[in-house]
Amino acid sequence: VQLQASGGGLVQAGASLRLSCAASGRTLSGYTMGWFRQAPGKEREFVSAIKWNDGTPYYADSVKGRCTISRDNAKNTVSLQMNSLKPEDTAIYYCAAASITYGTGYRYDNIYDFWGQGTLVTVSS
Repeated sequence: VQLQASGGGLVQAGASLRLSCAASGRTLSGYTMGWFRQAPGKEREFVSAIKWNDGTPYYADSVKGRCTISRDNAKNTVSLQMNSLKPEDTAIYYCAAASITYGTGYRYDNIYDFWGQGTLVTVSS
């Protein structure tokens, strides 16, 4: 599976961005798709995930209520709509695909098999 993330940019606090992750190589049926981010000097952290088959979403507490994850079966893409952006949301955002997840395993980057190249989100105050 090849993943291509896009949609990042420079925005002011309070603005919105929509990140997209396009997959190629195979369909995402059965996968869990995740978004992670890594801010300068910090470890990569979980943002959101979605089970491809039934669309069940998961969110980190830091973005819950501000972000919505969705998938498009026809386009083989997963999107992350981010609203009310804050300066602390500034990071490189990565999409990833995991073939097998159990319980809350979707929160851990080491269970993901495939990763996109990342897209930079910068939120100015």
